[in-house]
Amino acid sequence: MLNFKKFSLSFLAKTKTKTNEEMRALLEAAWDKLNGWQRALLLKRWRFWRRDNQAAPNSNFLVWLILGGRGAGKTRAGAEWIRERVRSGARHIALVAANYIEARAVMLDGQSGLLNIGHPSERPKFIASRRRLEWPNGAVGQIFSAEAPDGLRGSQFDAAWADEFCAWNHAEETLSNLRLALRLDGQDGQAPQLVVTTTPRPSAELIELKAAEGVVTHTLRTAENAHHLARGFLETMEAAYGGTPRGMQELEGQIVTDWPGALWTLSTIAKSRETTAPELDRIVIALDPPTTSGPKSDACGIIVAGVKDGRAYVLQDATLGQAAPEDWAARTVALFETYNADCIIAEGNQGGEMVESVLRQIAPNLPITRRHARRSKQARAEPISHLYSRRLVSHVGRFDALEAQMCRMGSKDVGAKGDGRKSKSPDRVDALVWAIDALLMRGSGGARVRAV
Repeated sequence: MLNFKKFSLSFLAKTKTKTNEEMRALLEAAWDKLNGWQRALLLKRWRFWRRDNQAAPNSNFLVWLILGGRGAGKTRAGAEWIRERVRSGARHIALVAANYIEARAVMLDGQSGLLNIGHPSERPKFIASRRRLEWPNGAVGQIFSAEAPDGLRGSQFDAAWADEFCAWNHAEETLSNLRLALRLDGQDGQAPQLVVTTTPRPSAELIELKAAEGVVTHTLRTAENAHHLARGFLETMEAAYGGTPRGMQELEGQIVTDWPGALWTLSTIAKSRETTAPELDRIVIALDPPTTSGPKSDACGIIVAGVKDGRAYVLQDATLGQAAPEDWAARTVALFETYNADCIIAEGNQGGEMVESVLRQIAPNLPITRRHARRSKQARAEPISHLYSRRLVSHVGRFDALEAQMCRMGSKDVGAKGDGRKSKSPDRVDALVWAIDALLMRGSGGARVRAV
């Protein structure tokens, strides 16, 4: 009889440096040596099959962020982590997807979903009418949709899985509510933790999450999981997307910030990046307020920038997501005082009088200049992008969310729009454009944009 433990260790050692085809051949040869019971045992041993980057970090993380290409195994990694947490003592689980349909199709019923992994005796049952999972050991999982962020309010969890984060329409609010709900310790004493699985897109929410304290990121490549994919899939995808930004995102699991046709590239921005700014001659706070308020509103773009000797310096991206008028107004006034700014520039096409009124309720004598846009957002941004190319604008530090938005502006890449999601307003870029326009295009001796 084959020594199963010895076989497992030997097989793992043999496959560490193998190509995908060699791996497939070894798997087929090894399978023939096992009896039915051993095959069943092997199939359920996730720790045997998983790759190192599919294993949870050893550190005491708050969020485990898994960025993966299509078919790279990120869903299985997230589901197996939940299964392990349930076995070790987690009893209150949150499962969040872009919508309830996706949660059911991927997180539960999918081949790598919670209803199909692990030993059948340990699998949960799904109560569809209550959107609830119940494990045999008493653990309970609740299903939530990012379309209804407030549904997470009032709940408490000791573990959570957020799937396809970049497909969420209300990512910032939903993630905030989810993290506030992670406030229970598991029965094993483990602190509450969150796993986030997603194919990356250069969204502000993803970049901010990745840079946050306590977040550990693993990147999964589609090619690493080739022996679990249909024959020819990887070759077909590589032929279509290999070497392109879309391929870097969808196959390599990378956050791509340089897109074909975009007005800015990250390399252009980086060439003029500074760590400090000189003593500035003039400082402005540029404001691109949302036209509506509430949970479905756009963010309020707020950019602080100054000028010295014909060169502009971006000092801060203070953009507020889905904030009430009194909140973004308070932040704007606070920034004005902190930076001892000279003026507030506000777009006034829609609700311009309201914007000024809200600001003056806090600071009656605030110097406010309203700008009216007569051209499209992209048309207004083009001359500003040329100033970056001439190294006349510097970012003082890194502004990942702003820079990601800049590097998608004007992109003609397939999927940049029309991917099934509502196209969001480039709030940060709009505010940036107004700030640089005021400092360099309308200053004394500078060329003017005639129809902004």
